[in-house]
Amino acid sequence: MAKGRRRRLKPVKLWKELPILFGVALLLALVIKTFAVQAYFIPSESMQHTIEPGDRVLVNKLTPWFGWTPKRGQIVVFKDPGGWLDPSQLKKDNMVVGAIKTTFTWVGLLPAGNEQDLIKRVVGVPGDVVQCKGAGSPVTVNGVPLDEHGYLFKDGGGRVDDPSQAAFGPINVLPHTVFVLGDHRSDSGDSRVHLQEKSQGLVPYGNVQGHAFVRIWPLTRIGGLGTPSTFSLKTPAQALQSAVTAPPLLWGFTLAVPLRAGLLRRRRRRAGQPAGALLPAPVSVTNRLRRRLGTPAAGWLSRTCGPNTRGTAKGTATWTRQRSGAGLAGQRKGRL
Repeated sequence: MAKGRRRRLKPVKLWKELPILFGVALLLALVIKTFAVQAYFIPSESMQHTIEPGDRVLVNKLTPWFGWTPKRGQIVVFKDPGGWLDPSQLKKDNMVVGAIKTTFTWVGLLPAGNEQDLIKRVVGVPGDVVQCKGAGSPVTVNGVPLDEHGYLFKDGGGRVDDPSQAAFGPINVLPHTVFVLGDHRSDSGDSRVHLQEKSQGLVPYGNVQGHAFVRIWPLTRIGGLGTPSTFSLKTPAQALQSAVTAPPLLWGFTLAVPLRAGLLRRRRRRAGQPAGALLPAPVSVTNRLRRRLGTPAAGWLSRTCGPNTRGTAKGTATWTRQRSGAGLAGQRKGRL
């Protein structure tokens, strides 16, 4: 090859490039599905009408790797803690179809069929006490009743499901577990149904796959799956605790304002200015004029302006006029 000539690259054949691209795509899909986001197909009616049968949702699986824990009101997908699913109701495909579906689901090319997973709403987190006194009574968390009419199932006549058809609790939510309920309370096998089991109806953190944050199918139902505002309610004790744990800077501003106002009020009183005055008294102005014009003494100013006008705008104006007149008289006398 001659010196200075560049070697020309040969074009890569498509049939050689496709397997590489396909392998990279599968690897990226597997990483995203395992550590970031996964789509789930919802076959059951336990979360109606928030999530309908046949809907597909995206579940955030990235946050658990950074210490995320389930919050009240979030919708979570979790593995069966044991005995929640009836094996006889699980759909079974033939060997070939089952292998293909398992492979594509494993790499994230198909949404998980949710046949081994469940989806519910978190109602209680560690340390909470969850209770319901029966049909017609609200579910309470730490004594605070939840207003669930916005997301509970409604039938064709508009009747809203009872928060619970039977009384339960009080249930103390253990550390590293959550208490979950379905939005379709009359058709949901949630924590209430499994209170007598070894798990006491609680779902361990280790079973939680992540929280569902958006509905992506069908297109007419695309939307976010946020947290209802009722789960932000606090008892007086919790509100006090939140206030105590407020940022120090906020407490500093809260205390600094009255302290500063008191200090300014004290200074005004010492200067003889009314406490409600917005502007300072013109004492400094009077002192500057006295130095420039050569005032003999403060007592002379007091006798000239009067005891009731010293330190006021009227007294300053009167003294200025008198001093100016005295200066003019002295100038005339010097000319004679």
